[in-house]
Amino acid sequence: MGSAAVAHLAARGQRVLGLEQFHVAHTHGSSHGRSRVIRLAYFEDPAYVPLLRRAYELWRRLETDTGRNVLRMTGGLMIGAPESEVVSGSLRSAREHGLAHELLDAKEIGRRFPPFTPSAGTVALYERDAGSLSPEEAIRGHLDVAADHGARLHFDEQVWSWQVAESGRVAVTTSRGTYEAGRLVLAPGAWAPEMFQLDWLPLRVEPQVLYWLEPSGGAAAYAADRFPIYIWDLGDGVQFYGFPADEDGRVKVAFFRTPNGDESFLRAALAPCLPSLATGTLMEMVSCKYTLTPDQHFVIGQHPGHEQVVIASPCSGHGYKFASVVGEILADLATDGVTRHPIDLFSPNRFRARRA
Repeated sequence: MGSAAVAHLAARGQRVLGLEQFHVAHTHGSSHGRSRVIRLAYFEDPAYVPLLRRAYELWRRLETDTGRNVLRMTGGLMIGAPESEVVSGSLRSAREHGLAHELLDAKEIGRRFPPFTPSAGTVALYERDAGSLSPEEAIRGHLDVAADHGARLHFDEQVWSWQVAESGRVAVTTSRGTYEAGRLVLAPGAWAPEMFQLDWLPLRVEPQVLYWLEPSGGAAAYAADRFPIYIWDLGDGVQFYGFPADEDGRVKVAFFRTPNGDESFLRAALAPCLPSLATGTLMEMVSCKYTLTPDQHFVIGQHPGHEQVVIASPCSGHGYKFASVVGEILADLATDGVTRHPIDLFSPNRFRARRA
């Protein structure tokens, strides 16, 4: 989110300093792992769909502007019982926004995509306009745009504190010194609970593990031209998601908001659904961090105590696909104090009101 904000602000002619405590496209936060799901029929809430449409436009613009390959469109399946959150919510968004989609029964799921072995009664919403993003490549692309427009980018520089002076200027103290600016955008990921300076904001950081498996029998059936991204809702709070095979024949899979799921739990979940993956060889494990809100919606807006400061935690494990448009929103808020995009759902003040 920070790299996208820097890109948008610099492209508008603003003088911008970007501060990052680690290196470019690091593995210590929530924006790594070589792939992230992108989808339009959004089961979390139909209110996200307009933002997604703009995000798609901006991802494609980033590809054109930088020559980097960011999007890979494979189609997507939202799988589960008809009444499951993933299926019913996706259908609601698709119908409300007129999104092209198909409803598949268990037999049709298995016929089109043989690695899947759904039980009778399982259904799926299929949408063509779904696929994956490369987060590391996208971050580098946004930084390319920022640098091309004159932004100063500092890496391996940790932010220690920030404060707003009586003059209205913002001072940021880092491991290298102190900087002053008229506006501050904070997009600190898992460091948001401390960095936002809002004791009442209920953010919780939860580790998640990404797995890469080599399917038993080979990866041919998981090739990107024949296998989609998917999210499978098993009920009882258990959801997992995955991708087509990468160029090395490895298939990425992980739990989605399912705490305390280890490898054995994952294999047990996969066994009735993707048996060739459940019995595959584990090739790699990578940890990432979810920054969770109680309602699983984002936190984006001006800081409740300081209008000069904009905060962003597009979080709860489903935010990265929005980075391109969130960067635009943060640039709007930092320069104009308002944005044309619908972000009322993400107001940080919703939590202060509940606490009061």
